[in-house]
Amino acid sequence: MTFSLAIVGRPNVGKSTLFNRLVGKRLALVDDQPGVTRDLREGEGKLGDLRFTVIDTAGLEEATDESLQGRMRKLTERAVDMADVCLFMIDARVGVTPTDEIFADILRKRSAHVILAANKGEGSAADAGVIEAYSLGLGEPIRLSAEHGEGLPDLYSALMPLADAFAERAAEEAPETELELDDEEFGDDEDGEAKLVMPTAGKPLQIAVVGRPNAGKSTLINKILGEDRLLTGPEAGITRDAISVRLDWDGVPMRIFDTAGMRKRAKVQEKLEKLSVSDGLRAVKFAEVVVVLLDAAIPFEQQDLRIADLAEREGRAVVVAVNKWDVEEHKQEKLRDLKEAFDRLLPQLRGAPLVTVSAKTGRGLDRLNAAIMKAWTTWNRRVSTGQLNRWLEGMVSSHPPPAPQGRRIKLRYMTQAKTRPPGFVVMCSRPQDMPDSYTRYLVNGLREAFDMPGTPIRLTLRGQGDKNPYKGKREKNAGALKKHLGKLPKQKG
Repeated sequence: MTFSLAIVGRPNVGKSTLFNRLVGKRLALVDDQPGVTRDLREGEGKLGDLRFTVIDTAGLEEATDESLQGRMRKLTERAVDMADVCLFMIDARVGVTPTDEIFADILRKRSAHVILAANKGEGSAADAGVIEAYSLGLGEPIRLSAEHGEGLPDLYSALMPLADAFAERAAEEAPETELELDDEEFGDDEDGEAKLVMPTAGKPLQIAVVGRPNAGKSTLINKILGEDRLLTGPEAGITRDAISVRLDWDGVPMRIFDTAGMRKRAKVQEKLEKLSVSDGLRAVKFAEVVVVLLDAAIPFEQQDLRIADLAEREGRAVVVAVNKWDVEEHKQEKLRDLKEAFDRLLPQLRGAPLVTVSAKTGRGLDRLNAAIMKAWTTWNRRVSTGQLNRWLEGMVSSHPPPAPQGRRIKLRYMTQAKTRPPGFVVMCSRPQDMPDSYTRYLVNGLREAFDMPGTPIRLTLRGQGDKNPYKGKREKNAGALKKHLGKLPKQKG
């Protein structure tokens, strides 16, 4: 059993920098300006041989409960309550502030295990702040530099006895806990049919919720979870990081990514917003199903179409969800208009699920779940080579391929090379001369004949001497993504 460690403190003391160092990845956004982190972000931390769950929190500030800062503080206090250990960070170069003293008192009352860390402790400029930290009454402070990795052995020494105590307690509870895990994670139905719990070799189904700012993405995920896990409010653009949450939704383990609202590129000027959008785009690249959330009052704006087209070009299964349906008065007429606009504006996704939901009331969540599972199933569909070639023969008989320069293109053979999304290869003569219109004819025929509405379909025409288009593609895509991420603005701190 691992323990959980919540990193708390004032804004701009380096909590996210330490979080990234402990998880070994650049998961949390980091910038010079204070208050970058707003939601709780969890990761698998590693320090020597210690393994634990580390929680990055929003900066603690004195604020009213109704304000954005007040709602951020509530989330941080919740992390303090549920964590086994709290790491309270101060800025050694600034010293102890009145706000630090207030929150030290709060931590003494709310957390059983508090470790004090004086961050930015490199150099003599931090000496006075480290000494001043003793006045908080939380024991000897650990002198850290999250940016340079200094002081981590001291943090390890402070965590080790606590980890041993949690391990002993886990050993006492092991028999009962082991049975519960078996039932929950691997339980088969009585009729012998395994639940849909292993979409990809036992991993949870990856879902990204994307859309414009203030579409209700965080509110929708909170309603699915049944708790206020993500920060919400009337302000647009609250979410900054792409935050993932784990849950079992109708018996299917899922990981849902809440992403920052994506505005038009021309309107994105601040560096922090650029980082937030890049984080959201990365979530789309690694998702299996992308839920494009629209506002019922202003659906299918230009930015909505760009987001949906991005998901299709990335080869993700797409579900379009129209939020705030509870305030819509003329529902039948509006739904008819939505379907017509969907087919007209997004022909590349024609047939993809379109559902109406209310993140506020929770109505329509059962339809959304069914749509996600249907889109994922279609995205994974595989068709046998025999079926494909019988279908291809019928398609060629009904509508023969063109004959440029008097020489007809011959379609010899077809097979499915991959799934996720479905990818097909057609062996033919002179593939370079095949017009796009005939390729679309074949793709549309595949959708209709094999029940693959809405999912991206990749159709490659290949000559006898051509190389396999899918060979080495995974390594190539991984290299391209790494190169793309390397071009993102570098984060300081």
